[in-house]
Amino acid sequence: MTSFRRTVSNNDIQDEWSSIQAAQANPAAFRPLYDRYFEAIFQFIHNRTQNEALSADLCSQVFLKAMQRMSEYTFRGVPFSAWLYRIASNEIAQWYRQNKKLRVVSVEDSNLASMFEEVMEDDLEKFRPLLIPALEELKEADLEIVEMRFFEQRPFKEIAEVLNITESNAKVRTYRVLERLKKIILNQSKGSH
Repeated sequence: MTSFRRTVSNNDIQDEWSSIQAAQANPAAFRPLYDRYFEAIFQFIHNRTQNEALSADLCSQVFLKAMQRMSEYTFRGVPFSAWLYRIASNEIAQWYRQNKKLRVVSVEDSNLASMFEEVMEDDLEKFRPLLIPALEELKEADLEIVEMRFFEQRPFKEIAEVLNITESNAKVRTYRVLERLKKIILNQSKGSH
């Protein structure tokens, strides 16, 4: 899986802001932003759908909406991609609601291990089999935070932008989700003995 976590330099932000202003003035100038972010947004959607054709459709919707709403975009100190991820997140949630499907979560062992270390101080091997069933018990909003923070390695600032909340709220919500996950795992472990 590609990691999207990266540091953005002031020069990159200035270049991006120039591209954004050009696209706001002329929709034909949106292409450089599309080219820059298409792959990352497609992967973000694909990780949540595991369906290439659906991912392509939703990705097209994301960029169409972004292009139509360029005049509404305001710079908030985070990369333009955070705004695109928020649109993508909304499109994904809307698709799942409309189609009454269960959401897919793509996990990797290395990411599970790092998340597990945050949740449980105890023996990884003892509780590891309970982690996936515990994740399945989380609400969709909680699962989204876990997915962005631990499986996609997104910084809190970007999570906050995607969810349209403050950075401190993103941290608090992540902590609370981890606490709920820990309780679920401990309850499951009591039930399995």
